[in-house]
Amino acid sequence: MAELRRFSSLLPLLLLGLLLAVPAHAQLTVQITQGVTTPIPVAVVPFAGDGLPVDVAAVVEADLARSGRFAGLARAGMPQRPSTAAQLDLAQWRLVRMDFLVLGRVLKAADRYSVEVELYNVVTGVRLLSYSVTAGANGLRLAAHRTADLVYEKILGVPGAFASRIAYVLVEGPLASRRWKLVVADADGENPVVVVNSPQPLMSPSWAPDGTRLAYVSFEGHASAVWVQNLVTGSREKVSARAGINGAPAWSPDGQRLALALSQPDGNVDVFVMELSSRSLLRITDDPSIDTEPCFAPDGRSLYFTSDRAGRPQIYRIVLAAGEKPKRITFEGNYNARPRVSPDGSTLAVVTQDQGAYRIATVDVASGSSKVVTSGRLDEGPSFAPNGQTVVYAAREHGRGVLATAAVDSGVTSRISAASGDVREPAWSPRL
Repeated sequence: MAELRRFSSLLPLLLLGLLLAVPAHAQLTVQITQGVTTPIPVAVVPFAGDGLPVDVAAVVEADLARSGRFAGLARAGMPQRPSTAAQLDLAQWRLVRMDFLVLGRVLKAADRYSVEVELYNVVTGVRLLSYSVTAGANGLRLAAHRTADLVYEKILGVPGAFASRIAYVLVEGPLASRRWKLVVADADGENPVVVVNSPQPLMSPSWAPDGTRLAYVSFEGHASAVWVQNLVTGSREKVSARAGINGAPAWSPDGQRLALALSQPDGNVDVFVMELSSRSLLRITDDPSIDTEPCFAPDGRSLYFTSDRAGRPQIYRIVLAAGEKPKRITFEGNYNARPRVSPDGSTLAVVTQDQGAYRIATVDVASGSSKVVTSGRLDEGPSFAPNGQTVVYAAREHGRGVLATAAVDSGVTSRISAASGDVREPAWSPRL
């Protein structure tokens, strides 16, 4: 069957064939492709401050716009430029039909900056937020992202995820001298940093729960191995290099274990859990089927994984206790693979077959009901934002790989792409 042949082709390290690329640059750009029908009007007034290395207000405004849930106001159309409550005339903002207003100032003292922000409900006149943070010049963008997180939360009641990061695989260069790079960037694509640069394929990045380490698969030496990269010290360590397939690493919530897909001497693939301190392995599945792509539930007591034991790829859950058997989770559709669980454990993001295409769907864990949230032809590799509101995934656009995001409940979508080349295998960091 076509679906099973495709599923099997993923196993020798999960989508290696899709890493073919043309030259690329690490810098990403973001484009909103679909927003909510009635976005919330929010004006972000330019922050007061002289000679600032970062336009903090512009970063906040861009973050809110990228979510697709807010509509800003061009600076040329602003009726005034207040930076303090004393300068604010809410009546003028009501005339331009703003619901919320963000104002602030950035004050410099020695080599530090103090960012002071206020958020007002224009309709009621109530101040919803008064926030200040200090940062060095290199920390102003992060301060802006944190500000956007707070504004998002105050208005929508859900924490933002703008101050998080995204890891992805970038492939550059002609075939004879191709390079695979593991890149970490801010959630808006800025500040990309190459943390691994290899002439051999890299894939399957996975964040540790504390955000300081990445597990990934490398083909250095022309054989698969799982490595752990420390993003603080720059050191890395090979943790699994057994004969055959070493793939699909996923961290436990306590950061002390990795779930892996490992092949057996007969070539069959099963799910294991490794204790990182001792490198000891616990076999989780033992079935003639292909069991792969594991991920831990948020409580660490169970695993989700992909298996073709029912004839076609579907998602299963197994409790990590003696004598437990896998329980099938997905029943809608002939193909569901690559599960990733939301931070609250209520929802899975999966790759599903929909109208002859491979798209991202969300699955309610309790009921098993699913909803397709993307519209591409070859959408893969979903990963939840730390607030659970959005998934990032890999898509194909004009013959090359791009990253994209989709809100799980509103239809908001955006594209995150490099100037050229393939960008693939995204993984959204935990809350930092």
